[in-house]
Amino acid sequence: MDETVRYTYRLRPGATARAALLAEWGRCRWLWNEAVHQYKTGRRPTLGKLSKLLTEARARSSWLRDGSQVAQQQTLRTYALALQHSFRVKGRGRPRVKRLKGTLPSLEYTRRGFSIRDQRLRLPGGVTIPVVWSRELPPDPTSVRVYQDSLGHWYASFVVRRQATPAPDVAGAIGIDWGVTTTATTTDPTYDLPYLGHRKRCAAELAKLQRRMARRRRLRGVTPSKGYLRAKRQAAKVAKKAARQNTHDARVWAKKIVDNHATIAIEDFKPKFLAKSRMARKAADAAIGAAKRELVDRGRRAGRKVVLVPPAYTTMTCSQCGTRAKHRLGLDIRVFRCDTCGHTACRDRNAARTILATAERDRAGADDVRHAITSFRNGGRVRSEPEIPRLPAMGRR
Repeated sequence: MDETVRYTYRLRPGATARAALLAEWGRCRWLWNEAVHQYKTGRRPTLGKLSKLLTEARARSSWLRDGSQVAQQQTLRTYALALQHSFRVKGRGRPRVKRLKGTLPSLEYTRRGFSIRDQRLRLPGGVTIPVVWSRELPPDPTSVRVYQDSLGHWYASFVVRRQATPAPDVAGAIGIDWGVTTTATTTDPTYDLPYLGHRKRCAAELAKLQRRMARRRRLRGVTPSKGYLRAKRQAAKVAKKAARQNTHDARVWAKKIVDNHATIAIEDFKPKFLAKSRMARKAADAAIGAAKRELVDRGRRAGRKVVLVPPAYTTMTCSQCGTRAKHRLGLDIRVFRCDTCGHTACRDRNAARTILATAERDRAGADDVRHAITSFRNGGRVRSEPEIPRLPAMGRR
């Protein structure tokens, strides 16, 4: 079985190559903005019409002809795909204008637009860029995306089809409840993901750099000083380091979960509302969304049974007898006590067990939690499926 993955490497472009990449990005950004303008004026062109307009524009303008037709065509394909997703994917907006100061460069090339020779990436226009080969690249990548991050570093992301490594056969099941004090609480305490606080450890250094930026900030419209730009770059490095540490920890934890469990029940928690609460900073440091995406992606690639369970009533339901509490538990109440059977447990641990029990059924309603928990306690199991089923919401939490 084959799978499509990305291999990302650091690039070391010289001054000439960097200028060529930025010039190419300027052409592709202009095409994207022109496509947005075509849609806003009511013409709503298809990909075929946009390709025809590109051919006519390249015939008229030498500025466009100096660039790569492959990168420009891929920009239009990306726009058409983004426009299509805005109609089909919930929450996706229409493609917007890419402004020079608010958008980082990103270029895409298909197989006929790049090559790898002498361990260097060769792009159209005679652009040759050294690559930091941190690991071996499987042969014949189908495409590459060359992009720049917020620190000014350039990367090449190759799309490769490779033979999938079969996951080990296991029979365990685990339920996962998200939180802030503990990022992920599971039914088995040995697999918990604690709050590591990488951004919290960098807070003092980041605050010092931000104060330095504030002292050296100039009026709007005035060219910023070198000291301000230096402090801004150092602050970005600190924030990027903390984000990478969170990503690394999430990947290690997700691999451990996937390698040892065949059924993974995940709380379908959306942490957007936490950004408006007093826990916003700590919630952002916990990186719940990143850990959830990594776990779902690894579970799908390994062929595990991954079920996204709505969080409704999971905290209020007893994992021992299935009885739901009559009142919501405040965040200050960290211990769950069942008035019916007297069961006592950590509220997050109880919620994780309830999530796992609810995932035992393909269809779950507000009154099905007790039956799901009973079937779980009797040893019921679910079949393995490659897709991720989403159970219907049972109401407010």
